[in-house]
Amino acid sequence: MNHAEGTFESAGGLKLYYQRWLPTHGEPRTALAIVHGIGEHSGRFQNIVNHFVARGHAVYALDLRGHGRSPGPRGHLMSWSEYIEDVKAFLALISSRESGRPLFLYAHSMGGLIGMEYVLRYPEGLSGVIISGPPFESAVVTPTLVLSSLLLGKLRPLHPLKVNLVPEAMCNDPAVVAAYLADPLVHRQCTAGWAFAALKVGGWINSHLSDWRVPLLLLHGEKDSVNPSRGARKVFDKITYPDKKMHLVPGGYHEPHSDAGYEQVLQLVEEFVLSHVPADARPRATA
Repeated sequence: MNHAEGTFESAGGLKLYYQRWLPTHGEPRTALAIVHGIGEHSGRFQNIVNHFVARGHAVYALDLRGHGRSPGPRGHLMSWSEYIEDVKAFLALISSRESGRPLFLYAHSMGGLIGMEYVLRYPEGLSGVIISGPPFESAVVTPTLVLSSLLLGKLRPLHPLKVNLVPEAMCNDPAVVAAYLADPLVHRQCTAGWAFAALKVGGWINSHLSDWRVPLLLLHGEKDSVNPSRGARKVFDKITYPDKKMHLVPGGYHEPHSDAGYEQVLQLVEEFVLSHVPADARPRATA
Protein backbone atom coordinates (compact mmCIF):
# COMPACT_ATOMS: atom_id res chain seq x y z
CA MET A 1 0.00 0.00 0.00
CA ASN A 2 1.02 3.62 -0.44
CA HIS A 3 1.39 5.57 2.80
CA ALA A 4 1.78 9.32 3.19
CA GLU A 5 1.54 11.79 6.06
CA GLY A 6 1.14 15.51 6.31
CA THR A 7 -0.70 18.37 7.98
CA PHE A 8 -3.77 20.44 7.26
CA GLU A 9 -5.01 23.70 8.72
CA SER A 10 -7.95 23.74 11.12
CA ALA A 11 -9.64 26.31 13.36
CA GLY A 12 -7.31 28.95 14.77
CA GLY A 13 -4.70 28.18 12.14
CA LEU A 14 -3.62 25.00 13.97
CA LYS A 15 -1.76 22.54 11.74
CA LEU A 16 -3.08 19.05 12.46
CA TYR A 17 -1.31 15.82 11.59
CA TYR A 18 -2.92 13.18 9.38
CA GLN A 19 -2.03 9.94 7.61
CA ARG A 20 -3.26 8.50 4.31
CA TRP A 21 -3.11 4.97 2.92
CA LEU A 22 -3.96 4.12 -0.70
CA PRO A 23 -4.01 0.87 -2.68
CA THR A 24 -0.88 0.27 -4.72
CA HIS A 25 -2.79 -0.69 -7.86
CA GLY A 26 -5.91 0.91 -9.27
CA GLU A 27 -8.06 3.82 -8.18
CA PRO A 28 -9.72 3.59 -4.76
CA ARG A 29 -13.49 3.31 -5.01
CA THR A 30 -14.36 4.73 -1.58
CA ALA A 31 -12.67 6.76 1.12
CA LEU A 32 -12.85 6.03 4.85
CA ALA A 33 -12.04 8.76 7.40
CA ILE A 34 -11.09 7.69 10.95
CA VAL A 35 -11.62 9.84 14.05
CA HIS A 36 -9.95 8.42 17.19
CA GLY A 37 -10.86 8.43 20.88
CA ILE A 38 -9.57 10.32 23.91
CA GLY A 39 -5.84 10.01 24.49
CA GLU A 40 -5.04 8.02 21.36
CA HIS A 41 -4.07 8.84 17.78
CA SER A 42 -4.27 7.93 14.10
CA GLY A 43 -1.69 5.15 14.33
CA ARG A 44 -3.86 2.84 16.44
CA PHE A 45 -6.14 1.71 13.62
CA GLN A 46 -3.82 -0.43 11.52
CA ASN A 47 -6.25 -3.34 11.40
CA ILE A 48 -8.78 -1.11 9.66
CA VAL A 49 -6.11 0.24 7.34
CA ASN A 50 -4.87 -3.21 6.35
CA HIS A 51 -8.36 -4.59 5.78
CA PHE A 52 -9.77 -1.72 3.76
CA VAL A 53 -6.74 -0.77 1.67
CA ALA A 54 -6.23 -4.40 0.63
CA ARG A 55 -9.80 -4.33 -0.70
CA GLY A 56 -9.39 -1.15 -2.67
CA HIS A 57 -10.46 1.61 -0.29
CA ALA A 58 -8.56 4.77 0.60
CA VAL A 59 -8.15 5.31 4.34
CA TYR A 60 -7.38 8.60 6.08
CA ALA A 61 -6.89 9.23 9.82
CA LEU A 62 -6.10 12.41 11.75
CA ASP A 63 -4.67 13.28 15.14
CA LEU A 64 -7.12 15.63 16.81
CA ARG A 65 -5.75 18.74 18.50
CA GLY A 66 -4.05 17.88 21.77
CA HIS A 67 -3.44 14.30 20.60
CA GLY A 68 -0.70 12.27 18.94
CA ARG A 69 1.49 14.33 16.62
CA SER A 70 -0.86 17.32 16.51
CA PRO A 71 -0.16 20.44 18.57
CA GLY A 72 -2.15 21.65 21.54
CA PRO A 73 -2.28 20.90 25.27
CA ARG A 74 -2.88 17.19 25.87
CA GLY A 75 -6.56 16.49 26.45
CA HIS A 76 -7.65 20.12 26.35
CA LEU A 77 -9.54 22.45 24.07
CA MET A 78 -11.12 25.88 24.31
CA SER A 79 -14.48 24.75 22.95
CA TRP A 80 -15.89 21.42 21.74
CA SER A 81 -16.65 23.18 18.46
CA GLU A 82 -12.90 23.05 17.77
CA TYR A 83 -13.18 19.28 17.35
CA ILE A 84 -16.09 19.77 14.96
CA GLU A 85 -14.03 22.23 12.94
CA ASP A 86 -11.11 19.75 12.94
CA VAL A 87 -13.32 17.06 11.43
CA LYS A 88 -14.89 19.50 9.00
CA ALA A 89 -11.47 20.57 7.69
CA PHE A 90 -10.27 16.96 7.61
CA LEU A 91 -13.23 15.76 5.56
CA ALA A 92 -12.84 18.74 3.22
CA LEU A 93 -9.23 17.68 2.66
CA ILE A 94 -10.29 14.11 1.86
CA SER A 95 -13.07 15.27 -0.46
CA SER A 96 -10.60 17.40 -2.40
CA ARG A 97 -8.14 14.47 -2.69
CA GLU A 98 -10.77 11.81 -3.41
CA SER A 99 -13.24 13.83 -5.47
CA GLY A 100 -16.28 11.87 -6.56
CA ARG A 101 -15.65 8.90 -4.29
CA PRO A 102 -18.21 7.86 -1.65
CA LEU A 103 -16.97 9.10 1.72
CA PHE A 104 -17.54 7.24 5.00
CA LEU A 105 -16.71 8.19 8.57
CA TYR A 106 -15.44 5.72 11.21
CA ALA A 107 -15.54 7.42 14.62
CA HIS A 108 -14.49 5.62 17.79
CA SER A 109 -15.26 6.28 21.47
CA MET A 110 -14.84 10.03 22.15
CA GLY A 111 -14.53 10.30 18.39
CA GLY A 112 -18.03 8.83 18.29
CA LEU A 113 -19.34 11.85 20.19
CA ILE A 114 -17.51 14.16 17.80
CA GLY A 115 -18.70 12.20 14.78
CA MET A 116 -22.33 12.15 15.87
CA GLU A 117 -22.42 15.88 16.53
CA TYR A 118 -20.68 16.54 13.22
CA VAL A 119 -23.21 14.41 11.31
CA LEU A 120 -26.13 16.12 13.02
CA ARG A 121 -24.75 19.53 12.06
CA TYR A 122 -23.24 18.71 8.64
CA PRO A 123 -24.80 15.57 7.14
CA GLU A 124 -24.02 16.50 3.54
CA GLY A 125 -21.29 14.67 1.69
CA LEU A 126 -21.21 11.48 3.75
CA SER A 127 -22.43 8.18 2.31
CA GLY A 128 -22.51 6.53 5.73
CA VAL A 129 -21.19 6.63 9.29
CA ILE A 130 -19.75 3.92 11.54
CA ILE A 131 -19.81 4.82 15.24
CA SER A 132 -17.78 2.55 17.53
CA GLY A 133 -18.16 2.35 21.31
CA PRO A 134 -19.54 5.87 21.94
CA PRO A 135 -19.54 7.11 25.57
CA PHE A 136 -23.23 7.66 26.23
CA GLU A 137 -22.78 5.64 29.41
CA SER A 138 -19.20 5.59 30.60
CA ALA A 139 -17.06 4.26 33.44
CA VAL A 140 -14.67 7.12 32.64
CA VAL A 141 -17.30 9.65 33.73
CA THR A 142 -16.91 9.12 37.48
CA PRO A 143 -18.76 11.26 40.06
CA THR A 144 -15.41 12.90 40.89
CA LEU A 145 -14.82 13.84 37.25
CA VAL A 146 -18.36 15.22 36.90
CA LEU A 147 -18.06 17.29 40.07
CA SER A 148 -14.60 18.55 39.12
CA SER A 149 -15.75 19.56 35.65
CA LEU A 150 -18.78 21.41 37.01
CA LEU A 151 -16.76 23.25 39.67
CA LEU A 152 -13.63 23.95 37.64
CA GLY A 153 -14.69 23.77 33.99
CA LYS A 154 -15.16 27.51 33.66
CA LEU A 155 -13.08 28.87 36.52
CA ARG A 156 -9.94 26.75 35.99
CA PRO A 157 -10.37 25.04 32.60
CA LEU A 158 -6.70 23.96 32.43
CA HIS A 159 -6.89 22.10 35.74
CA PRO A 160 -5.63 18.54 35.01
CA LEU A 161 -7.89 15.55 35.59
CA LYS A 162 -7.07 11.86 35.34
CA VAL A 163 -8.97 9.84 32.74
CA ASN A 164 -10.06 6.63 34.43
CA LEU A 165 -9.20 4.31 31.53
CA VAL A 166 -8.29 0.74 32.46
CA PRO A 167 -5.95 -0.43 29.68
CA GLU A 168 -6.96 -4.08 30.05
CA ALA A 169 -10.56 -3.08 29.33
CA MET A 170 -9.69 -1.57 25.98
CA CYS A 171 -9.18 -4.80 24.10
CA ASN A 172 -9.26 -8.58 24.67
CA ASP A 173 -5.91 -9.07 22.91
CA PRO A 174 -3.05 -8.79 25.49
CA ALA A 175 -0.55 -7.83 22.77
CA VAL A 176 -2.65 -4.82 21.81
CA VAL A 177 -2.96 -3.77 25.47
CA ALA A 178 0.83 -4.02 25.89
CA ALA A 179 1.37 -1.89 22.79
CA TYR A 180 -1.15 0.66 24.10
CA LEU A 181 0.72 0.92 27.42
CA ALA A 182 4.07 1.31 25.66
CA ASP A 183 2.86 3.84 23.09
CA PRO A 184 4.55 7.24 23.73
CA LEU A 185 1.80 9.02 21.77
CA VAL A 186 -0.96 7.77 24.08
CA HIS A 187 -2.01 9.83 27.09
CA ARG A 188 -4.63 9.30 29.80
CA GLN A 189 -5.41 12.83 30.91
CA CYS A 190 -7.85 15.62 30.30
CA THR A 191 -8.61 19.04 31.73
CA ALA A 192 -11.62 20.31 33.63
CA GLY A 193 -12.52 22.41 30.60
CA TRP A 194 -12.44 19.37 28.33
CA ALA A 195 -14.61 17.32 30.70
CA PHE A 196 -17.13 20.14 31.06
CA ALA A 197 -17.44 20.43 27.26
CA ALA A 198 -17.73 16.65 26.79
CA LEU A 199 -20.57 16.39 29.31
CA LYS A 200 -22.50 19.14 27.54
CA VAL A 201 -22.18 17.68 24.05
CA GLY A 202 -23.71 14.35 25.07
CA GLY A 203 -26.88 16.16 26.12
CA TRP A 204 -26.96 18.17 22.90
CA ILE A 205 -26.73 15.01 20.79
CA ASN A 206 -29.53 13.35 22.74
CA SER A 207 -31.82 16.30 22.14
CA HIS A 208 -31.20 16.32 18.36
CA LEU A 209 -31.34 12.63 17.46
CA SER A 210 -34.60 13.08 15.56
CA ASP A 211 -32.59 15.13 13.03
CA TRP A 212 -30.33 12.19 12.07
CA ARG A 213 -30.28 11.73 8.27
CA VAL A 214 -27.20 9.62 7.37
CA PRO A 215 -26.94 5.79 7.10
CA LEU A 216 -25.59 4.51 10.41
CA LEU A 217 -23.80 1.39 11.66
CA LEU A 218 -23.34 1.46 15.44
CA LEU A 219 -20.73 -1.01 16.74
CA HIS A 220 -20.36 -1.88 20.39
CA GLY A 221 -18.52 -4.61 22.26
CA GLU A 222 -20.81 -6.85 24.29
CA LYS A 223 -18.33 -6.74 27.19
CA ASP A 224 -17.31 -3.09 26.84
CA SER A 225 -16.78 -1.94 30.44
CA VAL A 226 -15.29 1.42 29.39
CA ASN A 227 -18.49 2.60 27.69
CA PRO A 228 -21.19 -0.01 28.38
CA SER A 229 -23.50 -0.64 25.46
CA ARG A 230 -26.69 0.29 27.36
CA GLY A 231 -26.15 3.98 26.72
CA ALA A 232 -25.48 3.48 23.03
CA ARG A 233 -28.60 1.31 22.70
CA LYS A 234 -30.76 4.09 24.18
CA VAL A 235 -29.32 6.59 21.70
CA PHE A 236 -29.73 4.19 18.79
CA ASP A 237 -33.39 3.57 19.67
CA LYS A 238 -34.10 7.32 19.61
CA ILE A 239 -32.88 7.70 16.02
CA THR A 240 -35.91 7.59 13.73
CA TYR A 241 -33.98 7.54 10.45
CA PRO A 242 -34.73 4.07 8.99
CA ASP A 243 -31.29 3.29 7.52
CA LYS A 244 -29.63 2.29 10.77
CA LYS A 245 -28.14 -0.85 12.27
CA MET A 246 -26.63 -1.68 15.64
CA HIS A 247 -24.23 -4.62 15.98
CA LEU A 248 -23.30 -5.86 19.43
CA VAL A 249 -19.99 -7.71 19.02
CA PRO A 250 -20.14 -11.03 20.96
CA GLY A 251 -17.44 -11.03 23.64
CA GLY A 252 -16.14 -7.70 22.35
CA TYR A 253 -14.38 -5.14 24.53
CA HIS A 254 -14.06 -1.40 23.91
CA GLU A 255 -12.18 -1.59 20.60
CA PRO A 256 -13.98 -3.97 18.18
CA HIS A 257 -11.36 -3.17 15.53
CA SER A 258 -8.54 -4.36 17.85
CA ASP A 259 -10.11 -7.37 19.59
CA ALA A 260 -9.25 -10.94 18.72
CA GLY A 261 -11.65 -11.79 15.91
CA TYR A 262 -11.61 -8.25 14.54
CA GLU A 263 -11.65 -9.68 10.99
CA GLN A 264 -15.34 -10.52 11.28
CA VAL A 265 -16.12 -7.07 12.64
CA LEU A 266 -14.30 -5.32 9.79
CA GLN A 267 -16.01 -7.57 7.25
CA LEU A 268 -19.33 -6.37 8.65
CA VAL A 269 -18.15 -2.76 8.38
CA GLU A 270 -17.09 -3.27 4.77
CA GLU A 271 -20.43 -4.87 3.92
CA PHE A 272 -22.13 -1.79 5.33
CA VAL A 273 -19.89 0.45 3.22
CA LEU A 274 -20.45 -1.51 0.02
CA SER A 275 -24.20 -1.59 0.57
CA HIS A 276 -24.20 2.21 0.40
CA VAL A 277 -22.27 2.72 -2.83
CA PRO A 278 -23.26 2.01 -6.45
CA ALA A 279 -22.60 -1.55 -7.62
CA ASP A 280 -19.87 -0.39 -10.00
CA ALA A 281 -18.02 1.28 -7.11
CA ARG A 282 -17.05 -2.03 -5.53
CA PRO A 283 -13.26 -1.91 -5.02
CA ARG A 284 -11.04 -3.83 -7.42
CA ALA A 285 -7.61 -2.64 -6.29
CA THR A 286 -5.27 -4.56 -4.03
CA ALA A 287 -2.70 -3.23 -1.60
